Amino acid sequence: EPTQCIEDMNMKLLTYSLAAGLLSASIASADYLKPLMNPAELSNSLDQANPIILDIRGDAYSDGHIPGAISAPYGLFRGPKNNPGQLLDEDVLEERFEALGLELDRPVVVVSEGKTDTDFGAAARVYWTLKSTGFEDLAILNGGKQAWEQAGYPIDKTNITPKPTELDITFSPQWTATTEQVVSVTKEEVDSLLLDARPASFYEGDKSHGAASRPGTLPGAENYYYASFFNDGSAAISSDIDVQALKVTLGLEEDQEIVSFCNTGHWAATNWFALSEVAGIENVKLYPGSMVEYSNLDLPMENTPGVVENLLNSILGN
Repeated sequence: EPTQCIEDMNMKLLTYSLAAGLLSASIASADYLKPLMNPAELSNSLDQANPIILDIRGDAYSDGHIPGAISAPYGLFRGPKNNPGQLLDEDVLEERFEALGLELDRPVVVVSEGKTDTDFGAAARVYWTLKSTGFEDLAILNGGKQAWEQAGYPIDKTNITPKPTELDITFSPQWTATTEQVVSVTKEEVDSLLLDARPASFYEGDKSHGAASRPGTLPGAENYYYASFFNDGSAAISSDIDVQALKVTLGLEEDQEIVSFCNTGHWAATNWFALSEVAGIENVKLYPGSMVEYSNLDLPMENTPGVVENLLNSILGN
């Protein structure tokens, strides 16, 4: 009987120990799953979470990168020159992800250069692409490689060759707005907030992307410049967002869908990330092809200057 009691006690202790271990792992995982990480948080997670670090800077990778990072140039996630924001086919994404050694159940941290605030858009677009294809443990290193280096963490020049994996991905439309859906919004068939992430000069039709057929914006769109989420001169996005004040500024109605767009889905990815992943606002979608795709389809636009004014803008470089 005493022996049985000791065995029962040992079993309870083992059960408590396992439970504590699982709870600890759960807490650690939850802490890691923050979409926005600073250099210290990334450094602390390296051993325990063992994330794949995707360095999206291209050629700059060979000049020095976070130890263990894999080179995954931003261009791998982008469309052709005539429509850079175009969403790639599932099979193309799957092939490229496999070559990068990605695994759906392994955390991924996306790292840009972090030289200016526009660099963040590249990281946000990659994050959005990965999330839409089934990756759940995702983060962006806020401030990119430069923030890591400035914080005193090591830089390596070893070229890491990933071990290819086998994936079966399915693209989820949950965070995507298609051109057809956008047209429905412009016709007021769907009640969504169209949010133009570009500088005012683009929104007002004074400038346009080189691949766009004409300047202007979507009918009924509001302008919210992506750089509004950054402190002046900072390449790191602000993690302190007053959500209620932001909703008032945007004129966002309860449960209203937001469609974020720009020229090619780059700046708009920053707005999508800030609204969806940082502020926690639901029903935020990204229009990948944005104004380049839309303008080339002979669809109605607003703030489009006349032929003479457009020609003068082109000559003057506005």
